[in-house]
Amino acid sequence: MSVISVENLSFTYAGSAHPAIRQLNFNIDRGEIFGFLGPSGAGKSTTQKVLIGLLRDFKGEVSVFGQDLRNWKADFYERIGVSFEFPNHYLKLTALENLNYFARLYEVETRPPPELLALVGLEEDGHTRVSQFSKGMKVRLTVARSLLNNPDVLFMDEPTAGLDPVNARRIKELIKEEKSSGRTIFLTTHDMNVAEELCDRVAFLVDGEIALVNSPRALKLEYGASRVRVEYQVDGRVEARDYALDGLGDDSDFIQLLKSKEVQTMHTQEASLEEIFIEVTGRGLR
Repeated sequence: MSVISVENLSFTYAGSAHPAIRQLNFNIDRGEIFGFLGPSGAGKSTTQKVLIGLLRDFKGEVSVFGQDLRNWKADFYERIGVSFEFPNHYLKLTALENLNYFARLYEVETRPPPELLALVGLEEDGHTRVSQFSKGMKVRLTVARSLLNNPDVLFMDEPTAGLDPVNARRIKELIKEEKSSGRTIFLTTHDMNVAEELCDRVAFLVDGEIALVNSPRALKLEYGASRVRVEYQVDGRVEARDYALDGLGDDSDFIQLLKSKEVQTMHTQEASLEEIFIEVTGRGLR
């Protein structure tokens, strides 16, 4: 059984003439990282808000843990965790005070706040008021808070936005660890590198509609060129030659090049997720 099942989901904001999302269909399995990819305004955050119960007046069917979302009560929030794109903390409280406060809202056993701060690299900042945190530190504190109740499903909206490369790597490794523990993760982002590295499957969302759903690997195989490019040096300059992957081991010209030239790089001509997104949707990500 899918952890999350969505059929013909549509939502229109009050006063709007057009739906923000329309006729969305997808399922998410246990232990899967499912990526919702698209530019700003595509409907990613709206979808997440529906799935976590913040937007109730939707059309279509949404089932979470095998139960209609409309029938869930407050106990729903004992089983999910949410990392919002825009951090929302009590600025006059310290990081530890924030986590301790939110921990008391749960009936289930929660994880120790110092442990969570260490996971996101804030172990030395627990007694610092959040008003003194940088944007990246607030983002990491939001991730820590989303894990307080050991959620079965984790919703993450742009979890690496505003982070430097070191801390972005830390959060991505944390997400992988949560997946390995059996956590189901719904991840929204416009960063295709994050999606390519983390997601088991991705959905391309444009103007509130899903254009395609598949695994990054399957997409790259389908849309990438079936060839390998070899770059080699000749008289101080770099030259390149492409070869078909099919029958590459029997290609005498390819084998001779490897033997006779100073090869610098050799790689398959895979399409990036961003290139595939543009080809499929005709839209960029910004």
